[in-house]
Amino acid sequence: MSDARQRLAEVQAAVMFLTRLPAGGLPRQVPTLAEASWAFPVAGLLVGGISGAVFLATSALPPLASALLALATATLLTGALHEDGLADVADGFGGGRDRARKLDIMRDSRIGSYGAVALVLCLGLIASGIAEAGRIGLFLALGAGTRAALPALLVWLPPARHDGLGHSAALSGGWRLWASLGIALVVALLAGALLPLLAAWAAAAIVGVVALRQIGGQTGDVMGAAQKAGEAAGWLAAAALT
Repeated sequence: MSDARQRLAEVQAAVMFLTRLPAGGLPRQVPTLAEASWAFPVAGLLVGGISGAVFLATSALPPLASALLALATATLLTGALHEDGLADVADGFGGGRDRARKLDIMRDSRIGSYGAVALVLCLGLIASGIAEAGRIGLFLALGAGTRAALPALLVWLPPARHDGLGHSAALSGGWRLWASLGIALVVALLAGALLPLLAAWAAAAIVGVVALRQIGGQTGDVMGAAQKAGEAAGWLAAAALT
């Protein structure tokens, strides 16, 4: 397979993993999540662009209503992938007494009190930020930027389990990490959203620090929690700067 076709297949794999959007057929040699990680921001651009378009299309409504519709669109586009991770992390970290118990709770598909509260608070903060500062450039910058943080966390944090998505997507650095961060930075600079991007990355890093202390590393759920925390921090920073 040529390099160009390999990169295209990696973009397709990233879109298929992070969204419910159609991405076309993959070659026989399907890229791994680690190989596709550089293209996570590309998937985020698609989600941000579509949800931002919904926000603009519903601008005749009250800002909060438009924000909630945009947020609902993004959730549908991703299949609530990141929201599920946030809820599982909140339940596990909040309800588990030791590392093993926390990991067990995080694998439970049921949502507990901590998870429900975390979802309500996080989505409420994001919606309020969008209502105050919503513009298409920010949707694109934060859509890409919050996904670009994930490869960095995969490089920094060891897998907390010997199986699962966190283990299969583990990275050791290289050009894929820098490509992911570079895409996000370019988009943020073009959109005039550098400070919201940095706020998003700081929040994702905090989630990483907490995960390292709580369970010794990352899982797929931790990646989802980091994305949502970054999104909330980014939109709040944008609202504060408005």
